[in-house]
Amino acid sequence: MKHTIPFFLLWIFLFSCAPKTVLIGPPYNYGKMDKRSIKLHQNVEKFIYYGVTDGVPLKLHPRTRIDTLVIDDKNLSVRIDFNKYFSYTPLREDNVGRVYQTLREMIGGKYRNYDVQVRSREYPIQELIPNYFRSRKTDHDLSRKPLPDRQRPLPLVRPQRPWSVPSGLAGKNIVVAHSHGWHYDNVEQRWEWMRPRLFQTVEDLLPMSFTIPYLIPMLENAGAYVFVPRERDIQVHEVVVDNDSLASKASQYLEWQRSSEFTWQTGSDSGFALSPIPYLYGVNPFRQGTSRFTDADTTASAGIDWVPDIPEDGRYAVYISFHAGADHVDDASYTVQHRGGSSTFVINQQIGGGTWVYLGTFAFAKGVHPDSGSVHLSNISKSPGRLVSADAVRFGGGMGNVSRGGSVSGRPRFMEGARYYLQYAGMPDSLVYSHTNDKDDYVDDRVSRTEYANYLKGMPYGPNKDRQQKGLGVPVDLSLAFHTDAGISQNDTTIGTLMIYSSTGADTQNVFPDSVSRLANRDFGDILQTELVDDIRSRFDPVWNRRDLMDS
Repeated sequence: MKHTIPFFLLWIFLFSCAPKTVLIGPPYNYGKMDKRSIKLHQNVEKFIYYGVTDGVPLKLHPRTRIDTLVIDDKNLSVRIDFNKYFSYTPLREDNVGRVYQTLREMIGGKYRNYDVQVRSREYPIQELIPNYFRSRKTDHDLSRKPLPDRQRPLPLVRPQRPWSVPSGLAGKNIVVAHSHGWHYDNVEQRWEWMRPRLFQTVEDLLPMSFTIPYLIPMLENAGAYVFVPRERDIQVHEVVVDNDSLASKASQYLEWQRSSEFTWQTGSDSGFALSPIPYLYGVNPFRQGTSRFTDADTTASAGIDWVPDIPEDGRYAVYISFHAGADHVDDASYTVQHRGGSSTFVINQQIGGGTWVYLGTFAFAKGVHPDSGSVHLSNISKSPGRLVSADAVRFGGGMGNVSRGGSVSGRPRFMEGARYYLQYAGMPDSLVYSHTNDKDDYVDDRVSRTEYANYLKGMPYGPNKDRQQKGLGVPVDLSLAFHTDAGISQNDTTIGTLMIYSSTGADTQNVFPDSVSRLANRDFGDILQTELVDDIRSRFDPVWNRRDLMDS
């Protein structure tokens, strides 16, 4: 005989079967239970109480509740289903073992011969232990391990350095999104911060002070290429050198070829153009102009030089753009001439076209200096006959140039939210940065950061509105958001480190399109949170709080 006990919505209640304390949830409804089921239910309630108040046998979230209890006398089994909040605790082999041992002791000897199953979010809790923390490889869940991608393209950007990074994050593509930004409030009809001012800063800016100088360089030095859905350069000046138009009369766009066989031509597809500025809603700068192309050669028989008129001494991020295609080279050679010398990059022009592609941040002197302030593209390639494409090159982060409510933000672009940068970066509006049909920039900004990663990768991982959208063909390995969550507490206790992941997609599926389990998200989030908290506790604060491992 099976007895199923229903779960009810959460509210505030006083725990009635243990020492009085405030837990979160309504009183359970025992009306449809027999005495035996009520007794079992109350014993499990006590288990939750001790977990919440004393952390025994493990620390539980105060919203932890019993979803269902199933007693199967025929098969001698008891199944205990907790709600999702049970899973907010990091699980390991030792604390999972203690959970089962404690529950067996608390539910009584009547069930000593019963098989006890404990679940949360419909997973046996032992399945929520990351592979990394399992003592035996034979216990690893292979469904959450990445599948080999034999058709993976060459990396989009390959810096030519005097050293190599053969392992680590070599060839990996990581999207790092740092929080909110200056945005247009559609209701108040004004530009403003998304988060409150606090301690002379604002969360719209603070995360950048971690990601730009520390996190992103660390990932890059480990071999990864990092995409950022907001402007990463704090330089307020910007110079765009383009075949269609020049930002400055002194800037130079120079094409050359050694024979007519390698003459630069205008492509049939659209490319970048500066005008019309400011960009109104729905205007894609990479659909306003043209791009150029020529045939690749085994020697440098053609090239283009972009020479900016730098307005002020300083460091400027350099972004290139091009048209991508299957018939293009995967080894286009770009060289940046700067005050520190020259830096060469090999670009895979079969992916990542029609947007700004970051090369690096370099020192430039004021004025026009071709030998120490330019970008050079050569048509030399190991694949002669394929196409080499060229479009605009951008120096510096600049000021916001997207108009909302009849005006631009008036702030440097790095202060603005992702929604505006992604429009400037050529992303499609309805798929990436405008999900509310131009009605709510706050929501659009939040959604755009994740959809940017989806569009970078493309089918079948494309934006949620169109999973089969081709996108840019960049194999994204990880999308990571970094927030500081500005706030205060009523005491001197640190708030701690929160980790949020998703075990299901927007399509409610618990697997990725390639069938890899989305529990891989939990594994990674748990490992990363564990490392961060352990490091902070050992070096800075021994009582640093580990917050939830939250499934969004």
